[in-house]
Amino acid sequence: MTHESLSVPAPAGIGFFEKWLSAWIAAAIVAGIVLGAVAPGLVGALAGLEIASVNLPVAILIWAMVFPMMVNVDFASLRHVGDKPKGLVLTVVVNWLVKPFTMAALAVLFFEYLFAPLIDPADAQQYIAGLILLGAAPCTAMVFVWSQMTRGDPNYTLVQVSVNDIIMVFAFAPIVALLLGVTDIVVPWETLLLSVALYIVIPLVAGALVRACLIGRANGRGGEAAVSAFTAKLKPASVVGLIATVVLLFAFQGNVILANPLVIVLIAIPLLIQSYGIFFLAYFAARAWKVPFNVAAPCALIGTSNFFELAVAVAIGLFGLNSGAALATVVGVLVEVPVMLSLVAFANRTRHWFA
Repeated sequence: MTHESLSVPAPAGIGFFEKWLSAWIAAAIVAGIVLGAVAPGLVGALAGLEIASVNLPVAILIWAMVFPMMVNVDFASLRHVGDKPKGLVLTVVVNWLVKPFTMAALAVLFFEYLFAPLIDPADAQQYIAGLILLGAAPCTAMVFVWSQMTRGDPNYTLVQVSVNDIIMVFAFAPIVALLLGVTDIVVPWETLLLSVALYIVIPLVAGALVRACLIGRANGRGGEAAVSAFTAKLKPASVVGLIATVVLLFAFQGNVILANPLVIVLIAIPLLIQSYGIFFLAYFAARAWKVPFNVAAPCALIGTSNFFELAVAVAIGLFGLNSGAALATVVGVLVEVPVMLSLVAFANRTRHWFA
């Protein structure tokens, strides 16, 4: 496979569902709160379906979200990892050496100090944990959309996602454990490692096997088209998985939110600061390093966006469905799309800044 023949599973632009994702999430939040109020017995029964601290209904829903993304990862693209080293260096540094730590610092600053009079200390620790999980999980799927919308280099984006997924397998658990330990949150290592295996390693291996099978059946011709067609068929299940997960989370969180609706805004504030801060850090670093725009834009956007499916799954596994950590990760979903669309627009308006 030549560098030019790499095909990226990116749509022509943001789809209808993605464009209105925040609206769907908001509707799911309302539905979850209502469900928790009118059918607490059903919600309690679903919460009780656990094995080794893993909620089975949520595990199935998370798999429905994650698996199509993993099928799209092309490890053959890793042979081109050195073709545009500057952009990749920025991606790795921002995603793994900066972003998790700035998110943890902002979470501690706001919830242990600035918001301390407004939040119970135990709840504050939960929100900090959820924000840390978001900060340690860089985007894998939606970055294809953001890259396409800025006319980014599709080959670079594919390499970028593949490298991030490989790093995530080994780095996610240690970074999360380190940062949770710094904030004095007890880390259940067995549950954390189980979550990484369930929601990163196994889906990644399964996705690679399915991808190889699809390309093999195509006999090398139209292999990427076969992969795209397969993941397109799975997209409805992925959408249902996301919405159903949010409904379940807010079914458990309904009482907390109704008692203190301000909590959603409080969680969103450090997330917004982190998102815009990380984008501008990567974007201006790329400009200063004379990285071309079609690499600089995806490089900055992947650091800004989050692999929220993984963050939600691990938050539930570590802290439970009705935890503040799980709530914080879902707020991340709520604010992500408007933020990313605004940054895509900014990048496109400043294209001329780059050679």
